[in-house]
Amino acid sequence: MTAPIRVLVCDDQALIRTGFATIIDAQPDLETVGECGDGRAAVDLAARVHPDVVVMDVRMPVLDGIGATRLLAGVGVAHPVKVLVVTTFNLDEYVYEALRAGASGFLLKDAPPAQLLHGIRTVATGAALLAPEVTRQLVGRYAARIRPAQGTREDVGLAPRELEVLRLIANGLSNAEIAATLVISQETVKTYVSRILTKLDLRDRVQAVVYAYRNGLVT
Repeated sequence: MTAPIRVLVCDDQALIRTGFATIIDAQPDLETVGECGDGRAAVDLAARVHPDVVVMDVRMPVLDGIGATRLLAGVGVAHPVKVLVVTTFNLDEYVYEALRAGASGFLLKDAPPAQLLHGIRTVATGAALLAPEVTRQLVGRYAARIRPAQGTREDVGLAPRELEVLRLIANGLSNAEIAATLVISQETVKTYVSRILTKLDLRDRVQAVVYAYRNGLVT
């Protein structure tokens, strides 16, 4: 049998921690290996229990979720951990920073249990969890703030069609929506996405969105 996905839950509200752990432990392929209430404790505990995924709150004492994510999954981390950030609409200004810090995705705190479980499983496989509808509402809202002053960069080393696909990803379209927009198959879209990630040396779809906004490729 495949070993269960090991999950560390970090949230400063004990009731939420307990709720998440209960949902996780009810699944045969998941197990909670630790709980903590601040980002510093999450970093220390992760070093001891070696989770596959950390479910990370944003606003916490001692060290917030952004700082903890940077220490667990940021640039230069020797053994990065997959981090799934949980947020609320009134904290949406933190989403972009969480993604830049190395998070593999994010969920809203009021998401149903099934979405939490799907998110953990998705992130654990190395894929990114960036719901298109949430991208449009959250990341897009901060496009003006995060776009560099020099404006759009067209010379990013992508073919015209790849650049078009990257823009659609950054605008929050799913593979199915991109396929419909460009009148191509979803398999072709997947091929373009793979090429984009390889050419730009990006880890996943989340980083692709951040890259597009950072380089002014979306309006």
